[in-house]
Amino acid sequence: MRVFRAGFLAAAAVTVYAAVTGREKVQWIAKPLMMPLLAADVVTEGADIERTDRAVLLGSLGAATLGDILLIDPDNDRRLIAGASSFAVMQTGYSALWLRKGARPHAEVALPRLGAWLGAAALLRAKAPGVAAPLTAYGATLGTAGVLASDPALAPSAKTVAGVNIPNFDPRSRLGLGALLFTVSDGLIVLRRLFARTERSRGLAEAVILTTYAAAQFLLADPKAHAKAVAPMA
Repeated sequence: MRVFRAGFLAAAAVTVYAAVTGREKVQWIAKPLMMPLLAADVVTEGADIERTDRAVLLGSLGAATLGDILLIDPDNDRRLIAGASSFAVMQTGYSALWLRKGARPHAEVALPRLGAWLGAAALLRAKAPGVAAPLTAYGATLGTAGVLASDPALAPSAKTVAGVNIPNFDPRSRLGLGALLFTVSDGLIVLRRLFARTERSRGLAEAVILTTYAAAQFLLADPKAHAKAVAPMA
């Protein structure tokens, strides 16, 4: 375990704990550290990443940092919309990375995600029209990145089940899982916004959201998955 990735896991654990216990001040300390720690890992361990790819990856993590700060208060709709805009920049950056690696959309991967996106859009329009348009637009960037990350061409050694590459020794094989975890996390944000009514339910939902989000970023921002040539790993 590399030092900055270990630091990321520690910051993520503290952030989840703060969400469960309602310690917002602790979140303000720990959560903004998460993406910079992953960025530091990219800088120190990303010598094999092409210069353009490294710049896009670091820019995406910078946008995610801003989104993390904005979403420390996820019950504020203005901050929720602004945070979604920041994460849309991040997802667009990830999509650009996958495209540069040769990923292309496939119907068997795209159609289930399209159905989920349409369902979420309809639910938002019915239950939360004030945030429906920006969150639906963000969902399009999320779905695009998820479809591309699941292209088997990104991880030729991986088996594919239900449109997801099964992780193996190759870090690229974990990109599809990372994208799926991101989709789960953001889907839970919608459900939390619409259906969580008590302080306890909101805190527990936020903990699950943050856990799946942290796991997703841990996989997606691994510099070994972005290297020009990935060596087998045990």
